[in-house]
Amino acid sequence: MPSRILILGASYGSLIATKLLMASHHATLVCTRGTAELINREGTVVRFPIRGWQGLLQVPSAALPGALDACTPDAAAPDGYDLVILGMQEAQYGERSVRELMGRIALSRKPCLAIMNMPPPPYLRRIPALAANLAGADLRRCYADSALWDGFEPGLVSLASPDPQAFRPQGEPKNVLQVGLPTNFKAARFESEAHTGLLRQLAEDIERARFAGKTDLELPVKLKVHESLFVPMAKWPMLIAGNYRCIRAQEMVPIRDAVHGNLDRSREVYNWVANLCMRLGAEAADLVPFEKYAKAAEGLAKPSSAARALFGGATHIERVDSLVHSIAERLGTQSAPLREIVRMVDDRLEKNRLVGEAVAA
Repeated sequence: MPSRILILGASYGSLIATKLLMASHHATLVCTRGTAELINREGTVVRFPIRGWQGLLQVPSAALPGALDACTPDAAAPDGYDLVILGMQEAQYGERSVRELMGRIALSRKPCLAIMNMPPPPYLRRIPALAANLAGADLRRCYADSALWDGFEPGLVSLASPDPQAFRPQGEPKNVLQVGLPTNFKAARFESEAHTGLLRQLAEDIERARFAGKTDLELPVKLKVHESLFVPMAKWPMLIAGNYRCIRAQEMVPIRDAVHGNLDRSREVYNWVANLCMRLGAEAADLVPFEKYAKAAEGLAKPSSAARALFGGATHIERVDSLVHSIAERLGTQSAPLREIVRMVDDRLEKNRLVGEAVAA
């Protein structure tokens, strides 16, 4: 029987939605009114790079067996769904109508899978080494609005490492997404066997699905479900060694250049964060070796979304850098390169806020 999935965020969310539609499930994308009207009228289009395929394969939602619709946050009714996927950037959940929807989701007690770089506080409370720290101001201050997560039960919140890279191509309508790096979503289990079973069934359905009924055309980007809570943390060393090091004092650089411009320093930063994850309870097998990440980074020719947002004037971005720095301090360890990253991001955000205040005045 098809499952009904509510997905917050129609940009990155349309990637996982397309995979669910291929597997004959029902997905509802929550987005702005204009984007919802566009998707309800024309559907979505996701472009995939396929091994052995010239150019990009265009996959329209209208050609898939599942059902897709879209709505605004105020119209979303989480009680009618089996699973909620949180596919927005962390600061966006504080917008009034989204915040109200988050309150309804918490009350619905539906399982929530976040595909976010910034791990939701309820997920972190499932990790014994961090559970007590979430009550203190040191970790809560890393979030744009940590209070909106207070109503969520930790066992109902899990995290998938958002490893696939995707973006809206410049000049294209908002229902078009292009996949740059077609890796997998790696999800940690839920507390309950029933909710974990739902995730595993979705993963199996996605694994079996083929585009347009062709048994030989298997699209990349799968959902992988893991017993370990720490598998999604594999993204933390990548973010700190690559994404946040795109941010320089006066400019931004591609992830590829941030990593390969000084490979020894990148390895040092990456392994330091990986070791921090292991101090929290991760096993080496939960993480990704630096050499594998560095190889993947060779194809990342754009600055990270965090860097682009900062240099575009954003006054809030996801602060995984600050979160990792604060966790390290709680454990009595520090990294000079990470401290410098946090300082540069803080400085750029402060400049952006001052500019915004000056314009508003």
